[in-house]
Amino acid sequence: MKARGAVLTRREAHQAPVENWGVLRAGDAVEIVRHAQVIATGEVEEVSLSGNVLWIVPTGHERQLFLKSEGVLVRRA
Repeated sequence: MKARGAVLTRREAHQAPVENWGVLRAGDAVEIVRHAQVIATGEVEEVSLSGNVLWIVPTGHERQLFLKSEGVLVRRA
C-alpha cells in the first residue's frame, strides 16, 4: 500500500523544483523561480558538468546564466 500523498500528480511533478540540474537537457522548457516568483522562462541551452550553472534562452532574448548558489529554483515548464 502506498503512503498517503506519496504519488505526485502530473501537474505537481512539473511544479516540483528540479534538484539536480544535471538531469536537464538542451531544449527542455524551464521556469526560473526566485522568492516564489517566476523571473525567467525559456529553453535550456547548456548545463555545466557540475550541475551548478545553467544557461537558458528566453524567447526573443539573449541567453541568461543562473547559478544554483544564488538560490534560484528550476521547474520544468
